[in-house]
Amino acid sequence: MKGLVKFARGNGNMEVREVPEPQPGPGQVKIAVEAAGICGSDLHIFHDDIAGIPINPPVITGHEFSGVVAAVGEGVTAWKTGDRVTSETAFSFCGQCGHCRAGRYNICDHRRTLGYWYNGAFAPYTVVPQERVHSLPDSIDFIAGALCEPLACVTHAVLELTAITTGDVVLVSGPGAVGLLALQVAKAQGATVIVSGTAIDGPRLKMAAKLGADRVVTVPAEDVFAAVGELTAGRGADVVLECSGSQPAANDGLLLTRKFGSYTQIGLFGKPIQFDFEKVCYRELKVTGSLGSTWTSWNKAIQLMASGRVDTRSLVSDVMPVTEWQEAFRKFESKEGLKLVLTPVR
Repeated sequence: MKGLVKFARGNGNMEVREVPEPQPGPGQVKIAVEAAGICGSDLHIFHDDIAGIPINPPVITGHEFSGVVAAVGEGVTAWKTGDRVTSETAFSFCGQCGHCRAGRYNICDHRRTLGYWYNGAFAPYTVVPQERVHSLPDSIDFIAGALCEPLACVTHAVLELTAITTGDVVLVSGPGAVGLLALQVAKAQGATVIVSGTAIDGPRLKMAAKLGADRVVTVPAEDVFAAVGELTAGRGADVVLECSGSQPAANDGLLLTRKFGSYTQIGLFGKPIQFDFEKVCYRELKVTGSLGSTWTSWNKAIQLMASGRVDTRSLVSDVMPVTEWQEAFRKFESKEGLKLVLTPVR
């Protein structure tokens, strides 16, 4: 079968190769991949500047996907051939540390991830532990279902790590796929949502308005401080969800958060940044980061999709075969389109 392989450390070193078709071991599920989304971290793996998550080349990349159960290993009873599914990315973790015991295996020191350490989903088949598999409702097509993973990351950040209640004013900084998912999750909580981006984000800001943003702001042409001030009588946003991974946006976000408000960093910067922590102290801000997802956030994500409160399908601008991955990666890096999905070549 053909898989997109990161074959060695260093910038680049990625190509479509003939790779063996995997078979499930005990407790594992083999999934026929129908669609797999490109994540920003896939670009970091390509450039070999991913931080905080270990990679183990040679490895088939890709971790956002949906598909159909093709086979099950010994001892698997919850899944059968033909089931429509998606899967978490935390392939393995220690299971013994305090974080694992509390269900926070996403921050286990020994977590190893699908598409980074174990062969992933930019291929016709992948194999995952049965405990990481989730049922994909019939109402969610495979293209939309490939975005379960980023939505689960967003529900973890927005619902499990951040308190948003009806009537809150929320600023989402960065209208990429993650920002547009955060917008929808915040709206589902009853918030008033402002989405900000730059001129290159014009089509994405239009999508934000279509998906229910109460206001969109193009910076620096428009004053995001004035926009937030108008909707909050000058107090500042109750919650800032920073999804762009931009240093200026992060530092502005601290000032745009009201005193005693909440700031959540979802976007990754890919490098160290300067961050004025005195603003956190003087404004008594509640600041948190977010990494990955857990079983509970996956459950919430799929419920939001199945109920129609979050639309992932509208975010997909391009569906391309995995053999065209170079063009897809180029489009992603240049912000052409929105969410790009690769399909396997069988």
